Amino acid sequence: MIKLMLVDDHAVLRDGLKNILDMESDIEVIAEAVNGNDAIAKVKDAMPDVILMDINIPEKNGIEATSVIKKLYPSIKILILTMFDHDEYFMSAIREGADGYLLKDAPSQHVVDAIRSVANGQSVIHPSMTKKFLGFTQPKAEAVEEEKLVDSLLTEREKEVLLCLVQGMNNKEIAGTLFISDKTVKIHVSNIFKKLGVKSRSQVVIYAVQNQLVPLS
Repeated sequence: MIKLMLVDDHAVLRDGLKNILDMESDIEVIAEAVNGNDAIAKVKDAMPDVILMDINIPEKNGIEATSVIKKLYPSIKILILTMFDHDEYFMSAIREGADGYLLKDAPSQHVVDAIRSVANGQSVIHPSMTKKFLGFTQPKAEAVEEEKLVDSLLTEREKEVLLCLVQGMNNKEIAGTLFISDKTVKIHVSNIFKKLGVKSRSQVVIYAVQNQLVPLS
């Protein structure tokens, strides 16, 4: 069962999402919050597996709340659900550790599937935002230098794991693809995070693509 917290200051939207999610046998809404500080205060007792977080909320916005919660509870997955498709919001959310970024025009089933995906260790990015960050990956000297640096930092196995991460695989899928144990995958993923200075799979994906560390096809 996926334990979920809803964070949005609009009661109508929270009620609508809760009604949709209540129909799913593997997802349970265990807590709701109306602003960033409220979410931070409630997360300790609720300890959800996933937080569905709006950005435009009072007191602390969703990005600020994500930053605080990820520092305190890095294992909790945070999926941003917002109307904002601005580059700065998207990149800031990912930088602060968000595990996914969806726009509110996404179909309800897409939101449900995204919750399951981030709970399962995958990253989820709204298609329009994916196109935007892929558009940032024009060839540049800095990317070439970064590729050389990472090439020297990562082992061959870590490069294979990195490619699997970019392809959206979870730990179990990576283990099956590379014929290694789940525990070994976790160690490699942790090492990649440390070496690249990132905090989430979404950050890994964006970093790898922007710096041309993996083939895109």
